[in-house]
Amino acid sequence: MTRKSLLRSRDSHDSGRVGMIELFFDLVFVFAVTQLSHTLLAHMSPTGALQVALLMLAVWWVWIHTSWVTNWLNPERQPVRLCLFALMLAGLLMSSAIPGAFAEHGLAFAGAFAAMQVGRTLFFLWAVRREPLGRRRNFQRILVWLMLSGALWVAGGLQQDATARLWCWAAAVAVEFVAPSLYFWVPGLGRSSTADWDVDGHHMAERCALFVIIALGESLLVTGATFAELERSFDAVAAFLVAFLGSVAMWWLYFDTGAERATHRFAHSDDPGRIARIAYTYLHLPIVAGIIVCAVADELVLTHPGHAGNAAIAAILGGPALYLCGNAAFKWVTNDRLLPPLSHLAGLLLLLALLPPALGHAFSALALGTLTTAVLMLVAAWESLALRRPPRAA
Repeated sequence: MTRKSLLRSRDSHDSGRVGMIELFFDLVFVFAVTQLSHTLLAHMSPTGALQVALLMLAVWWVWIHTSWVTNWLNPERQPVRLCLFALMLAGLLMSSAIPGAFAEHGLAFAGAFAAMQVGRTLFFLWAVRREPLGRRRNFQRILVWLMLSGALWVAGGLQQDATARLWCWAAAVAVEFVAPSLYFWVPGLGRSSTADWDVDGHHMAERCALFVIIALGESLLVTGATFAELERSFDAVAAFLVAFLGSVAMWWLYFDTGAERATHRFAHSDDPGRIARIAYTYLHLPIVAGIIVCAVADELVLTHPGHAGNAAIAAILGGPALYLCGNAAFKWVTNDRLLPPLSHLAGLLLLLALLPPALGHAFSALALGTLTTAVLMLVAAWESLALRRPPRAA
């Protein structure tokens, strides 16, 4: 009897739709994003920021790898669902270890991460054991790279010294992020090509958009929870409104036209694997990181609207800057543009202009947060009006 394939069918109109099990899986990463923002808030120093950046890269990488795999696998099949449930359990363990990842929970974080990366790839190899050799070879190469990085993650988790752990994990992240650029080349197995990554554009674009929603939702949760515990002073209400408007501006910048235009370009591309690798795997990182840093900045402004220290200034300016950089690069890659959007470049210049007076403590935290939110709203309005302007008559 012929066994039914565990891969998605690409011959129906809804073959690329995101399944409920995938949305259920994403709930783990709501918790992960919350853990990252709270950890950054508790360690507002250059070292703390570097540590959280490494952890964020790991969280994003395990999520995006899973999204690649579920782009091929059919989440309606029971074995695939069981695999996702197992990944959810490991993801919860990984997320719960984030606050202590550079202390007593390093091995728990590293072990859960490595188990997710290697275990998911082994499952996929089992799922495609009767598929064409090219697909199997692609994931054999990926498995080799993930086993190498997994060993570095676990080695770092075994280190007692935080600095040694940081170096091990930095090397692991480097291996993970360089591998796709080298097309997972392995001696004896050759290298993959973007033709091997025949992803469904609509599915991948929707999955990444949902992660952006997760991060924005976490930002709103932080704002609401923090505001609920504050006295209703003028500063508190103003900071609350500024944080809300900043989240709306970030939503507008990504979802008003950018995500839809990119999805159309992605779905009709002759080389969707290339766009998936660059625009969605790599360039969504600064977008998500920007939202997380903005959530931290919003909480700082809500709780300390007066004097802004250097760490607060870095968060208040750095979050919007990261977000604009990510969106500018994403829109540049997924559209026929000679340059990134002018509105985004202007926004980055305005943020840069705010840096000297901010470091000179010319602004309170609330004033600086208001200005950065105004910049995001200006960029959103500029782009929206520019894209909706009717073309000039010849």
